[in-house]
Amino acid sequence: MDSTQKDSIMRMARGAFEERVDYEMSRVIDNITDPNTKATAKRKITLTIELMPDDARRQIQVSVTAKSTLATTKPVVTSLCITNNDNGEMVVAELVPQIPGQIGLDGSQQDSPKLLKLLHTVNE
Repeated sequence: MDSTQKDSIMRMARGAFEERVDYEMSRVIDNITDPNTKATAKRKITLTIELMPDDARRQIQVSVTAKSTLATTKPVVTSLCITNNDNGEMVVAELVPQIPGQIGLDGSQQDSPKLLKLLHTVNE
């Protein structure tokens, strides 16, 4: 067995450099399989290798940083409607697909819409 076997810098630090890249790759794969992200969005892994030699140029401190750029989650969208309640007060309600209480073809009943909580400021 050759005692002067050469290897990649990525396998140095007892494999920790390579492990960092694998960790970021796992994060990227999780992001790709997340249905809340755009499937075709580009993801990126950036590897930064810093080499810091000493004054004698005999020893080199090597630092490896792996960073992933993931796809953002898709926006969640809803629609609001400004209307008045039975007392004539303004309310903001989330639009629902059917009339509240109506039975759908699948037998489900449409819930009442959520009402937006409005905070009123007091002018002094």
